[in-house]
Amino acid sequence: MKKALFIFVGMMLTSLVCAQDYFQGPARSRLGSFQYFHVDIEDPESVLTVTMDEIGEGVADLYVRHNAQPTLTQWDVRPFLRRGDEVAVLNDATTPKLKTGRYWIGISARESASVIVTIQSERKASARPGMGSVPYSGGTTFRVWAPNAQRVHVAGSFNSWNGNAAELVSEGNGHWSLDLRNAVPGQEYKYVIRNGTQTLWQNDPRAKWLTNSVGNTKIHNPAFNWQNNITMPGWRDMVIYQMHIGTFNDVPGGRPGTFDTAISRLDSLQDLGVNAIKILPPHEFPGDFSWGYNPSYPFSVEEAYGGPDALKRFVDAAAARGMVVLIDLVHNHWGPGDMNLWRFDGWSQGNWGGIYFYNDTRAITAWGDTRPDYGRPEVRQYIRDNVLQWLEEFRISGVRWDSALSTRTTNWGDNGDGWSLMQWINNEVNARQPWKLMVAEDLQNNPWITKTTGTGGAGFDAQWSPGFVHPLRPLMTTPSDSGRNMNDLVGAVTGNYNGNPFERVIYTESHDEVANGRSRVPQEIDPGNPGSYWARKRSTLGAVTTLTAPGIPMLFQGQELLEDEYFRDTDPIDWNKANTYAGIRLMYKDLVALRRNLGGKTAGLGGPHINVFHVNHGAKVVAYHRWKNGGVGDDVIVIMNWSNTPFNQYQIGLPHGGNWKVAFNSDWNGYSSDFGNTFSPDIVASSSPRDGLAYSGGFNLGPYSALVIVRP
Repeated sequence: MKKALFIFVGMMLTSLVCAQDYFQGPARSRLGSFQYFHVDIEDPESVLTVTMDEIGEGVADLYVRHNAQPTLTQWDVRPFLRRGDEVAVLNDATTPKLKTGRYWIGISARESASVIVTIQSERKASARPGMGSVPYSGGTTFRVWAPNAQRVHVAGSFNSWNGNAAELVSEGNGHWSLDLRNAVPGQEYKYVIRNGTQTLWQNDPRAKWLTNSVGNTKIHNPAFNWQNNITMPGWRDMVIYQMHIGTFNDVPGGRPGTFDTAISRLDSLQDLGVNAIKILPPHEFPGDFSWGYNPSYPFSVEEAYGGPDALKRFVDAAAARGMVVLIDLVHNHWGPGDMNLWRFDGWSQGNWGGIYFYNDTRAITAWGDTRPDYGRPEVRQYIRDNVLQWLEEFRISGVRWDSALSTRTTNWGDNGDGWSLMQWINNEVNARQPWKLMVAEDLQNNPWITKTTGTGGAGFDAQWSPGFVHPLRPLMTTPSDSGRNMNDLVGAVTGNYNGNPFERVIYTESHDEVANGRSRVPQEIDPGNPGSYWARKRSTLGAVTTLTAPGIPMLFQGQELLEDEYFRDTDPIDWNKANTYAGIRLMYKDLVALRRNLGGKTAGLGGPHINVFHVNHGAKVVAYHRWKNGGVGDDVIVIMNWSNTPFNQYQIGLPHGGNWKVAFNSDWNGYSSDFGNTFSPDIVASSSPRDGLAYSGGFNLGPYSALVIVRP
């Protein structure tokens, strides 16, 4: 209680000012009169308890009213006991609820009576669930983990940034919490943590929304008016498009692109035919420009991109166009810049990072000494909750776990803490939303990454495949045909993990493969002219391979436009290339349609089976059979000529007799006016065996070209 005032109606007036949260005093009321007290309740106070104990003859009644003196007919709370002690309690669960403001307590006697009135207001730890700031009707719950703090307050625009006004209550387990009335979404705040002589003004570790990486946390309302249902494609039918929000749809100079500017280009991706968009990490990072792999606040959405509701709009807009959104998460390190997680509550060992990090040399990573302490239960919970936030609140359809290698190992060697954390999270996702895709970037060709947790594996559904991209890129970029090794191609298309080719994500371009000293594939093929005939021909052979080999195919933004140079966070995609290379984009669209079997003739491209039955090292020609169940509309033959030499009636084996139709020819001059337009007609298979198959046929192959043959 901050203030109490006695008023003896019609008699003397006395007053009491009290700095305590508790007051007890005598009162005497005559028949038909009221004696009044009042108490001012502030936003942080959780409970008001008024007790009236009768100590003599007579009967009195207790009345409580908000912002006005109660009367016999107007009151908010009246216990209604005919005789004896009375108690009135107001909190957030009562009717009416406790409110901020002045409460008047009235004592009325049915006959002369003497009573003792006790008025007590309390702050209590919140009984509501959730970490961070969680809005409720009329206020916000704040809960934070700060095990080494002596006191924790929350200060913000709701209390004029008073660092002493709203003190959180210790829950006894290192967590502090408080229900704070009148703190509403959009208001800014920080925690004020006191540890010894230190007073630390810290952003919320679970902030979803910040003014910027060195600004303040904003209270965020998770409610969102979703307009579209999300339909998850089967993993074997998925074609991923990797996107960097800041450069996907922007102009050079000024601020980066946003989720809303990206939405305005989604029709182009829908037309291209991809059905999954994987965004680079969108978490708040230092400044406005970044790839995103230096997250300062892992639960947040970068303000320069539009904040959390903009991400939800993006997911919803993608769903309206038949696409799902996947997200890149970074938990192998955090920061290292603009990061209040570092020594969050003022404690650390030596020069290490405090409660969220290893406090020994296990913290060391290639990006800073900020590897999370995967063995600490609260940090494990923090990371687990982070993954589930994106999958559930934001309706993200899958996760790419950045550098699983740096999670499962440290400079001490294998790290069981990190391994068991990934197992736990994958088990949680499988139990809650098993249709969502969990992908690891480990890049060690380690089959245990995608083994089930029950067999000791990490439990991911798929992993990025270095065994595909690393042999395939030299096939495209090597200048001389004689330097192309067809065994590299065979190894790339036949790779798998644990016997399942769909445990791998396959690609020729990604954010890492087109930066860090490397360039876009067309740029590497012809550095002086990345739009040249050779660059177009050989880079699209890589696209044919990616979209016809077994695995989950992925394109990098702008790949379909023959984007050149190298990826950087200040260089937006040049959408003028959509006109310049409209034919190349059409080729990608046709390949995506084949991969997804949109024409109903290429179901085999979504199947697990491949037989590379023809490898001509001298001619640089390879052919393989792809199928799911086999039969008409299923069997697919891919023939690729990796040389500059055209071939007429090139003979290959065929697995079945009857009609075979050319469904795709990359040498068609509709894809580029300077392509040779080598025509290869549909055929009826010959019964002459070849390549270990019972049938055969001849096809015309243009230079650096591919055919896709189907059974109509």
